[in-house]
Amino acid sequence: MKSYVMGIDFGSTTAKTVILDLKGKVVVSCVAHMGAVSGEGVKASTEGALKQAGLTQADIGRTVSTGYGRRMLDIADKNFTEITCHARGAVTMVPEARLVIDIGGQDSKVISVDANGLVAQFAMNDRCAAGTGKFLEVLARAMEIRLEDMGDVALAAKEKLKISSMCATFAETEVISLLAEGQTKPDVLGAVHAAIASRTIGLVGRVGKKGPVVMTGGVAKNPAAVHYIQEALGMPLILPGDPQTAGALGAALIALDDYRSEHKAELAAMEEDGIEAQMAEDKACVPGCRGNPTAAPKKGLLGALGF
Repeated sequence: MKSYVMGIDFGSTTAKTVILDLKGKVVVSCVAHMGAVSGEGVKASTEGALKQAGLTQADIGRTVSTGYGRRMLDIADKNFTEITCHARGAVTMVPEARLVIDIGGQDSKVISVDANGLVAQFAMNDRCAAGTGKFLEVLARAMEIRLEDMGDVALAAKEKLKISSMCATFAETEVISLLAEGQTKPDVLGAVHAAIASRTIGLVGRVGKKGPVVMTGGVAKNPAAVHYIQEALGMPLILPGDPQTAGALGAALIALDDYRSEHKAELAAMEEDGIEAQMAEDKACVPGCRGNPTAAPKKGLLGALGF
């Protein structure tokens, strides 16, 4: 029996891999940015994760994939939708979450979840790149600014401008026109992020606003996106430590469930052997011990008298 499982989120612009041990502990996670649905990107992510963990694919008992390219992976035993995996991963990261806002490279998702990470309802923008990481990437190029710098610059906005189009092509034309009129980059970028927030709130309205709310996906690392969405939502957003890996984590957890179910008898025997070994060790250390916790030794005069 193997000792690890793997979840892979083969996204539109990045590939994410998470490896868990059989107790559900994250052993390693790896994110690779390699362009649109890139086979090289997912290879870099999976091989990077295995290398960091000191493992090979032969050590992995079950692999589950999700994301745009989930059906393209030969190493995956099963694949599940992004909605299912992102919900499971987000609630594992933030157990109190009841609404998940996930904005990735090519789509936006708002998912209503229960305490077990099961999907109650969802809304998804997957027909165009409006309000996604790709939308920001296009506008970053138009404004000659690094993508990773956009959020900080946008937070310096002083005037409230408006971007009327959420189509990346038309929005690019609008942005160039605003700059030509003499508007500052911070003010224009503030308008861009406000438009993304407005688009996101539209998806929230289709699902139903409730909290607590967790935000995942690559755009969750953009401080202006977080700020404007919080402002439009009227509620705080909870940000997990590694928001991009929520889908891969969910896929890994599903892989773990599947693998543990298949090897239930073997795992039960291993756990029983472990308990018996621990009891034997306890008895060797404390004569007469039957596996029950022992009180701490008493000190001083009262202890010597048996009190």
